[in-house]
Amino acid sequence: MNRSSDVVVVGGGPAGLATAIAVRGQGLTVQVLERRWPPVDKACGEGLMPDGVRRLTALGVRLEPESARPLRGIRYLDEQSVAEARFPGEPGLGIRRPVLHRALVDRAARLGVGLGWGVTARGLTSAGVETDNGPYAARWVVGADGLNSRVRRWAGLGEKRGRVERFGVRRHFAVAPWTDLVEVYWASGREAYVTPVSRREVGVALLWSGEKAGFDRQLESFPRLEARLAGATATSKDRGSGPLAQSASTVCRGRVALVGDAAGYLDAITGEGLSLAFHQATLLASAIRREDLGSYARQWRRSSALPFGLIRALLFAERRPRLRRRLIRTLAAEPGLFARLLAIHTRERPLRSLGVDNTSRLVWGLLR
Repeated sequence: MNRSSDVVVVGGGPAGLATAIAVRGQGLTVQVLERRWPPVDKACGEGLMPDGVRRLTALGVRLEPESARPLRGIRYLDEQSVAEARFPGEPGLGIRRPVLHRALVDRAARLGVGLGWGVTARGLTSAGVETDNGPYAARWVVGADGLNSRVRRWAGLGEKRGRVERFGVRRHFAVAPWTDLVEVYWASGREAYVTPVSRREVGVALLWSGEKAGFDRQLESFPRLEARLAGATATSKDRGSGPLAQSASTVCRGRVALVGDAAGYLDAITGEGLSLAFHQATLLASAIRREDLGSYARQWRRSSALPFGLIRALLFAERRPRLRRRLIRTLAAEPGLFARLLAIHTRERPLRSLGVDNTSRLVWGLLR
């Protein structure tokens, strides 16, 4: 294992591996340090938006067709309405997290990325990173170690939780997918996300505000989904996460930079976490090659503005049941509007494409 490299990445999940792959693409040497062994699983909705699929392809990561399910769009369901829209271009993918992780590991290994599995980082030093396996020297250190990032804390990059704590838990079921859409069931203070991940399996992720609670208790809030899953065998152990909202004061300082959830995370409500992480990985690798982390901080803010804005807007509606019902009712009555919003969400269209007419119809529907 190489103890000296241009870049050390602390965290070997999708964000860390994508960053390492992008860094190698810039002709630099890189070492990944990860305390777990692959394939690494995590509580995740496992839906990869079309933009994320494109970025994964650009990194040279290849997925076997039988290892994932195409996702054609989004369906919202609440107590009164059903709204759905299709992605305007190529589909997204529903894929189990360990399958995605293995594909990223294989790509990183082929490129010559140093992969240090079972290595726990203990702190930052003037020369690099101290671990339980000894020191690793590097000019640049990347924190890709998740929501509760230790690199973020060690580098003094700030740590702040959201005012309203949200939690999530995930379970898989042996049942044939009944749609090629990601279904989002809405109830008071919580949502259920159903993602097809294979020909005979779906993943169900539950998100809610308030105190920690188990999967079965939360599922009771979604009687239609509970009935559909009745009798289906669970194929995975429950995995939870939270509180979800975490923030950093900035994403870089000196020679240390953050990427993925470590750089700041609001919520999983839009399903865009992986897509954003892959985009950040490319931006950061380019900034490191230019030896200009300040440019990464600026680009990070620009690239995060739209997705974070959409997350805040949906969370605002989620906490106000009457507004949320109006929103879904409006999207159900205006499928073209929903499709346009989805195209903006997946970066197929710019925000300005919403236009005055669509904006007026949306506002009118919310006020009506």
